[in-house]
Amino acid sequence: MPKIVNHDNRRKLIGEAVWRVILKDGMKGATVRNIAKEAGLSLGSLRHYFKSQEELLLFSMELVKERATERIQNIALKNLPPKEMISKMLLEIVPTNETTKAEMEVWLEFVLYFQNKQGVKIDDGVFQGFKKLMDILKQGNFLKKEVNIDLETERLYALVDGLAIHAILQPERMTKERIEHVLALHLDEICKGDCPQQF
Repeated sequence: MPKIVNHDNRRKLIGEAVWRVILKDGMKGATVRNIAKEAGLSLGSLRHYFKSQEELLLFSMELVKERATERIQNIALKNLPPKEMISKMLLEIVPTNETTKAEMEVWLEFVLYFQNKQGVKIDDGVFQGFKKLMDILKQGNFLKKEVNIDLETERLYALVDGLAIHAILQPERMTKERIEHVLALHLDEICKGDCPQQF
């Protein structure tokens, strides 16, 4: 009986092989040959799933975003107090464990690689996600009266980006505990003290 191959799963496994190659050898090492070897496939098999190196790299880049988004959506489904929920969501973007650290390192490599490529638009979706988050907080009446939604969205985006970069460059200083304290301080600044326990 012929073996049934789940093509979506196979594509994702190849995408993950791309991450491993990049983490080990950087973008220069992310050749189709090296990726096929890491994925345990022949070049012909890999080309069955991806017609070009660029298509493969873009898919692998989107996979990083997809994985983080999936974890954030799972947190949103839990019945958590607003500040705790937001904090947990933000911690899925900032590198505070092996998974998020690897994703951030790979994402930064992709951004540097694609930034000058014509026809490639890079959007991590984080800014739009923060806009939605701030809208939810506003609609739920969780924000302090004086909060400027537009500016606070920009500030949150800059804060999370900064924490992420420092967590990669100086992990011994920017620990998970320190990141959690910085995020908690920020949320305390913009959210009401009597913030309801549930959304």
